Amino acid sequence: MRPPLAAVRLGRQPYGRVHRLQHALVEARQRDEINDVALFLEHEPVITLGRRADASHIVVEESVLTRAGIEVVEIERGGDVTYHGPGQLVGYPIVDLSRLGLGPSDYMHALEDAIIAAVGDYGIAAGRRHGQVGVWVEGNKICALGVRVSKRVTYHGFALNVDPNMDHWRMIVPCGIRDGFVTSMAAEMGCVPAMDAVVDTVVTRLSERLGLTPTECRLSGLLPGGALEALLAGMESSKD
Repeated sequence: MRPPLAAVRLGRQPYGRVHRLQHALVEARQRDEINDVALFLEHEPVITLGRRADASHIVVEESVLTRAGIEVVEIERGGDVTYHGPGQLVGYPIVDLSRLGLGPSDYMHALEDAIIAAVGDYGIAAGRRHGQVGVWVEGNKICALGVRVSKRVTYHGFALNVDPNMDHWRMIVPCGIRDGFVTSMAAEMGCVPAMDAVVDTVVTRLSERLGLTPTECRLSGLLPGGALEALLAGMESSKD
């Protein structure tokens, strides 16, 4: 029987809270206290800068971001500047690559394959772009990827545009790419797919690609009590 992948749905969450949660789960996974897990959520509007980010790729003044309610956060994932916000499905798989028999590059390709298959289930023909990480529909990116691996365990992950505010991307040079823009499932389909259904599809395709069995799980069942008690309570109460 294939090992489990605990799929945790968190609804809409601020970036910092989920970032702290990822670190706690990574440490627990490294100690083999939990099985592989994947968080699925939407973020409050935020621009994140990876380790190789060029701050000039934010192309508006700070006051413009403030008025739009968009925060800016520097983080440890790879990649450049990207945006997260409502209407975008963010997935943070926290998995042990050594148990899956994957290297970092294999894992990145697995994430791309999973998203290509998931949007394909909605009739969207997506693929890779030579030399650039992510999932593309012709010349436009529909899903950004950025991952960090610590002691064999992954965190950060992917951001699939379902039906976000596309105008927010005009405030940045997405991932430093100037010869293309971004697109969404809604733009490609001409209608807005239900987010819960998209999560279902992505969970299925991701689990297939990683060779895992998906199981629905609540945070409180994954890491009960202890030092995470207040954090978990805050996230559980705001997920609906």
